[in-house]
Amino acid sequence: MRFQNGKKRPNKKGQHPVYGGNGIFDYTNNYNYENVNIIGRVGAYCGNVYFEPNKSWVSDNAIAAINLKNSDIQFDYYLLKNLRLNKRHIGTSQPLLTQEILNTISVIIPPLPTQRDISNILSCLDDKIELNRRINANLEAQSQAIFKNWFVDFAPFKDGVFIDSELGRIPECCRVGRLGEIADITSGKRPSYQRAAASDEAKIPLIGASSIMGYTNNILYNGRILITGRVGTHGIIQRYARPCWPSDNTLVIKSNFYEFTYQQLRGINFRNINRGSTQPLITQTDLKNVPIILPSEIICFEFEKTTSSLMEQLERNVLESECLASIRDTLLPKLMNGEIEVKAE
Repeated sequence: MRFQNGKKRPNKKGQHPVYGGNGIFDYTNNYNYENVNIIGRVGAYCGNVYFEPNKSWVSDNAIAAINLKNSDIQFDYYLLKNLRLNKRHIGTSQPLLTQEILNTISVIIPPLPTQRDISNILSCLDDKIELNRRINANLEAQSQAIFKNWFVDFAPFKDGVFIDSELGRIPECCRVGRLGEIADITSGKRPSYQRAAASDEAKIPLIGASSIMGYTNNILYNGRILITGRVGTHGIIQRYARPCWPSDNTLVIKSNFYEFTYQQLRGINFRNINRGSTQPLITQTDLKNVPIILPSEIICFEFEKTTSSLMEQLERNVLESECLASIRDTLLPKLMNGEIEVKAE
């Protein structure tokens, strides 16, 4: 591979993705690479690796890893992922990964046919994960469309009587209430034991404001819950229906109207209830007091029945993708170091 620093992104908007250290962050009308691997260069995301088969702009916060004739570009992607580049940076307050560091890393490169076989094995798993992601985006969109049709456009109630409310005109069968009327909202907790990676001793996901932030050895919840950020990141709604430990950076929401509550949470403007300035903060009380349109329990249960099959399929896909990712991450170092031998035909 040959490495080049990216360049400052063009100002004009367009169709080509712009890559920084944390992946795509914008789109522009120009491109500086096509079919390239991209490495985060600076900041918290330095060492992250992405593969972009299409035209793209690699920004000055990233490095382009240019494929050479004697290598398979997808193999190069998995090779870079296996090197744990986020551990090879210089600097502490502002981590930096340089071309010089990359050029000094020694690796073993198998023959091109073997490279292709390795990348085919791993990309098959990634392709299925990506397919699940697209299916889930469609399932999510269907569920959102049903919610909008029922509780924003009020299509099922259009022939009924409407009344004025603080949230505008609503059907007579609905009223303005508060989120806390249908949901139990509590704060997560700090575990006494945690590790960055899963192990036999710590296999329970520790959930942060936006994603899994580590693993612990105890279970705080083992049921259907929703999790959102209390401190720091706001507005990401995570769904969990398995053993987990929500951290003290989160708020945990339980409701008998799980899907209805999920959609209500997705519609909240969290900036409006943020109490913090330098450190964003949302309290239990603030979230409980968010005004929402509340239909009757019968209508809520009907919405649950209508959308639950869609979202249950989404959750099955998430679990399958996590399993596939675990298999991929287990295979990756073993394929790269030759522990699992691939015989090219």
